Amino acid sequence: MSHQAKWEYLSAIYRRYRQASRIEKQRILDEFCRVTGYHRKHALRRLNGPLPSPQPIRRRHRVPPYGPEVIRVLAAIWEAAGFPWSLRLKALLPLWLPWVRKRVTLSAKIEQQLLTLSPRQMDRRLHPYKRRLKRRLYGRTKPGTLLKHDIPIKTDHARPGFSTGCPRPSGRATGA
Repeated sequence: MSHQAKWEYLSAIYRRYRQASRIEKQRILDEFCRVTGYHRKHALRRLNGPLPSPQPIRRRHRVPPYGPEVIRVLAAIWEAAGFPWSLRLKALLPLWLPWVRKRVTLSAKIEQQLLTLSPRQMDRRLHPYKRRLKRRLYGRTKPGTLLKHDIPIKTDHARPGFSTGCPRPSGRATGA
């Protein structure tokens, strides 16, 4: 049953429920719960509450204030700056604007929107770009051989059972 149909049924049954006796109210409530699928307590609140408004309240969907051009420029700056986190990106934006102006023609409106973006909003808008990258954005340490050549390692492959310098037990028990 659609939301509109439930609202119409509630408005049709509302006055009849209010004027009914206690036993009739029980029957009306049972029928109302069966038809709408509402839980009994919710149905009671709807029937005992104020008269339903003539039209159900529709939620207003907000239009995102930042267009795709702003997000595209923000993503380019974020990538060129080395993927900084949002608080640092916010501080870096004024420094990176000359770099962007050389590559893309920016309108004053887009520049203003870039500068007014909050760090949290940047995180939300860059989320799809972050998911496309590898999981390890910030930790880029990879194993290499450069450091291995600089660290001297003591090895003694000549004798079997080479240990790390701890004295070997003799195998005989000492003492009484």
